[in-house]
Amino acid sequence: MPQSSLTKLKGAANVYTFRDFILLPGRSELEPREIDLATRLTEKIKLSIPVVSSPMDTVTEWKMAVALARVGGVGVV
Repeated sequence: MPQSSLTKLKGAANVYTFRDFILLPGRSELEPREIDLATRLTEKIKLSIPVVSSPMDTVTEWKMAVALARVGGVGVV
């Protein structure tokens, strides 16, 4: 029987939230082409950027969904 996403998350060794990180302005030794933000939304769907818009009519209309899709995210209409 396959594990649920919640079971996998609870069993993960390291889990982080937004508050666990701080971004400071400054120079970096990394080149932009070395950065990969790709992530998996599902087992079969890979996103180039980890952005999924809110499924609210005041946030995501079709134009926003198309714009996000063009850069590798997902817009929920």
